[in-house]
Amino acid sequence: MHRLAMLLALVLPFAATAADYTVQPAASTLGFSDTFQGETFNGRFGKWTAAISYDPANLAGSKFDVEVELASAKTGDNDRDGALPGADFFDVAKFPKAHFVTTGFRQDGAQVIADGKLTLRGVTRPVSLQVTFKPQSSGATLDVAGTVKRLDFSVGGGDYADTSVIGADVKITAHLQLAPK
Repeated sequence: MHRLAMLLALVLPFAATAADYTVQPAASTLGFSDTFQGETFNGRFGKWTAAISYDPANLAGSKFDVEVELASAKTGDNDRDGALPGADFFDVAKFPKAHFVTTGFRQDGAQVIADGKLTLRGVTRPVSLQVTFKPQSSGATLDVAGTVKRLDFSVGGGDYADTSVIGADVKITAHLQLAPK
């Protein structure tokens, strides 16, 4: 037992050494894209928060925790922007926020993958995102990209479940400008 305590005393300080960052909202974006009748459209979420703790040399101690206000989604199309908060899509009256939290990170060749759980419309599913982290003199940039199957979360179900009209795969992208905490 004494050896285990000594081992934990040596290892635990190194297990949580990822750097904590503050997202700079004015220089950061959280976006999505899909297709409607074969044409690609892009959108952004205007209100979201992200707690980022990341160190590429210590992925085990890294963590992302992102919360998105779904009513803040904008695509630049009035009809689409009016429909997204409704019951057929995000249903913000019942589910105002989406939440993504990492469960771990892994290397896939040179690419870092953030595995996590996304909760959207009361449904939680695993989601994996590609991570590109670039340190800078005054912080870092963090880019993430991945794909979510909208029907897995009942987004655009019912009359809108036809994936030949609205694409099944929604691409998620984020570009975060980070400052050290």
